[in-house]
Amino acid sequence: MKRRDFLRNSALVGAGVAAMPSLKAGERTKYNSLRPSKSERNFQSDAVDTLIGELKQKISDPKLSWLFENCFPNTLDTTVEYREVQGKPDTFVITGDIHAMWLRDSTAQVWPYLPLLEIDEKLRKMVLGLVHRQSACVQIDPYANAFNFDDSEKSHWASDHTKMSNSLHERKWEIDSLCYVVRLAYGYWKQTNRKDAFDKSWHKTAELIYRTFVEQQRKEDAGPYSFTRTTDRQTDTMPGFGWGNPIKPNGLICSAFRPSDDATSYLYLIPSNHFAVVSLGQMAEILREIYGDNDLASKCEVLKEEVEHALQQYAELKHLKYGKIIPFEVDGFGNELFMDDSNIPSLLSLPYLGALSEKDKLYQRTRKFVLSEDNPYFWRGEVCEGVGGPHVGMYYVWPMSVIMRALTSSDEKEIESCLKMLCNMDGDTGFMHEGVHKDDATKFTRSWFAWVNTLFGELVVKVSNHYPELLQKSYFEPK
Repeated sequence: MKRRDFLRNSALVGAGVAAMPSLKAGERTKYNSLRPSKSERNFQSDAVDTLIGELKQKISDPKLSWLFENCFPNTLDTTVEYREVQGKPDTFVITGDIHAMWLRDSTAQVWPYLPLLEIDEKLRKMVLGLVHRQSACVQIDPYANAFNFDDSEKSHWASDHTKMSNSLHERKWEIDSLCYVVRLAYGYWKQTNRKDAFDKSWHKTAELIYRTFVEQQRKEDAGPYSFTRTTDRQTDTMPGFGWGNPIKPNGLICSAFRPSDDATSYLYLIPSNHFAVVSLGQMAEILREIYGDNDLASKCEVLKEEVEHALQQYAELKHLKYGKIIPFEVDGFGNELFMDDSNIPSLLSLPYLGALSEKDKLYQRTRKFVLSEDNPYFWRGEVCEGVGGPHVGMYYVWPMSVIMRALTSSDEKEIESCLKMLCNMDGDTGFMHEGVHKDDATKFTRSWFAWVNTLFGELVVKVSNHYPELLQKSYFEPK
C-alpha cells in the first residue's frame, strides 16, 4: 500500500487532527481562503498569521496570494498535535494524510517557521516540543523513519520482517531521518540562542546517532539492521534477504532507503552522506559548546572527515556528457547510478541543506544534469517540468523539486519560471501535492501533504525577502 493511499484504508486519524478541505481537482473556489476556521485549527501562531497578512499585501497575482495563504500555515492548521507533559512541551507532527510522524517530514514541516520563534513564544515552545519528541523517538529505535503517537496505534506495517514495535509506524533505515533530528535541534539553538533543547536525553540521542552512523559504515559486518516486506512493489523491500545489495566498505554510510521511502539500488546514497557530513559537524559543535563533551565531539569530527574524504574519492565521477558530477548512489565496487530523486536530500537540494555552495562548479555541473532529460526521472510537459522519481511512477513531476530548484537559484528568470509552474500545478485545489502529471495538473497524488505546502510558503517568503519585484508579476494561466 502506497503512502498516499494509506489513510483511506485505515482508521488511524487521531482526535484533534483538522481535516483538509474536500476540494476536488479542477474545482474553482474564487480564491476564498481554504484554511480551517480559527476554532478548528490544530495550532495557532500570531506571528505566522501576521506574516501571511503582510505578504498577501505584496503579492499582485491573486492565485499566488491564495496558494500562499492556504499552504504556508498548513502544517500548523492541520498536522500539529501539541501538549505539555509534566510542564515539558511535547509535539507530534503528522505528515498529512497519514496519522504518523516521520522524523524527516516533521522537521521539514516546521523549518520555515524557525525565523519567527523569537517573536512568538507559543510557536517556540511548539518547536521545542518537537525536538523533545524526536529525541524520544530516536531512543525508541534509531533505525525507524516514522513513529506512532503512542503504543495504542498499531501500524499497518506491523507485519514487516524487521524489529517492529507498537511505537513504530515504519522501520525503514534512512540516513536523513537522523540528520533531520540534528538539523532541527541545531536550527532551534541558533535561531533562539537557547539551550533548553539540550538536556541529558538529547545527549543520549546524539550518542545513538553517532553509533548508528558508524554501524552503517559496515566495516566489520552488515550491522544489526535488516528489512523485508511482503509486497509486490520492488522499491518497498530490500534485496539480499533484507541486507541490501553488496557494498565494498569505503567510509561512506549505508542507507537502506531513500528519503522517498524507496529502497536504494546501491547502499551508498550520496545526497544523504553529504547531509550526514553537515549533521556530524553540527552535532560536534553542540556536544563541545553545550555539553562540554570533547570526546564524543571529536569522534563526530573524525567520522565527518572520513565520510567527507570518501565522498571526494568515490562520489565525484565522470559522466559521459557532463564530465565530473555527483552520482546519486554508488556501491564501492565502481558501480554508480546517475539520477536524482525529488525528495530532500536530493542532489539538487545540497546547497539548501548547507552541504555545498550553490556556486560550486561540481554542484553546477550536477545541477545541469539533474535538470535535463538525461536524468531518467526528469520530465518536461505542457504544465510543468521537473524531477519526479520511482515512488509514484513515470511522468509525475514533484512540486517539491520545482520549489527546490527555485530555492537553490539566484537567477530571477529561473525563479520566476518556477513560480509560474507552481501556480499552475495545484489542479485548482489551492494546495501543493506529491506528484503532478507533467501534462495535466488535475492528475496528482496526495491532496494533503503538509511538507510541500509549507516548503512552498518558505519559497514565497524567500522571494519576498530577496526578490520582492517578482511578487508583482502575474503567474497563473487559466486554461
